[in-house]
Amino acid sequence: MADNTHKLPENVPGPWYVDDTCTPCRVCLDEAPQLLKYNDDETYVYFFKQPEGEDELAAAENASAICPQNSIGNDGA
Repeated sequence: MADNTHKLPENVPGPWYVDDTCTPCRVCLDEAPQLLKYNDDETYVYFFKQPEGEDELAAAENASAICPQNSIGNDGA
């Protein structure tokens, strides 16, 4: 489970975040490319946009569900 005390600093403010256990496996990027992206040296991903609307919320939930590291969290859930 993602740890909200270890949020990556690049995450935009809001309930969804990626923590520092992320490894760049890419599976979440395939699920939510409209919300997540790599940092500059491609060592982890982060939320550059919070989900808006049902489609983006579903994409964030799918990305969280398939994350092998459980690095994606939602403080609003």
